[in-house]
Amino acid sequence: MGLALTVAMAVAYAAFAHLASATHDDRYAYAALLALVAMMLAAGLVARRAWAWVALPLALGACHLLYASGHAGLPLLLVPVAFVAAIAWLFARSLWSPHGALITRIVAALDGSTPATLAPDLLAYSRGLTAAWALVLGVLGLANLVLAMVAEPGGLLSSLGLRAPLTITREQWSLFANILNYGLVGGFFLVEFAYRKRRFPGRYSSFAAFLRQMAGLGPAFWRDFLR
Repeated sequence: MGLALTVAMAVAYAAFAHLASATHDDRYAYAALLALVAMMLAAGLVARRAWAWVALPLALGACHLLYASGHAGLPLLLVPVAFVAAIAWLFARSLWSPHGALITRIVAALDGSTPATLAPDLLAYSRGLTAAWALVLGVLGLANLVLAMVAEPGGLLSSLGLRAPLTITREQWSLFANILNYGLVGGFFLVEFAYRKRRFPGRYSSFAAFLRQMAGLGPAFWRDFLR
């Protein structure tokens, strides 16, 4: 239930955030912030974690204060930057982990082995792919930051009283940050999978079968994956 609620709130956040930028209506920005809080705390609330229930009223109060002060839309500029940068950091950090790079660990789990016993070509490819994801997501996070700085009205620079030499509209920023971000990530995933099928013939029968394999790793694997 926690995962389903998290996914639902993520979709709601993206929709409200885009509406807020397209209409310049802070009510949508307020709704996006509330969806963001629900998305971040959903798993903890469902599991009845004390920290989640303590954080909930504090987060809701902060959202209301931002809305009441007319700044509900400002945090929305930084959410895509923080989200993408955090995932990029997780990929990059894992390259030095004694447990193996993130994708190396997935490949090993799919094969029922460990990173230490993977075939050398799989080990090298999975480490390289982990580094590639870190780079792609890092560049995407930087692009999000630059666009958030030059968005008008209410971008990061204009909020500081500075004028950017080049500007984009808030709607254009939102189109990239809340929609195209996911398309670019999905596109890279599909292109890489197509290459991987050619690089390791016979290893994958289809993309759907690969997704079933991933799902088959079970909730315990994914719950402990980033710990």
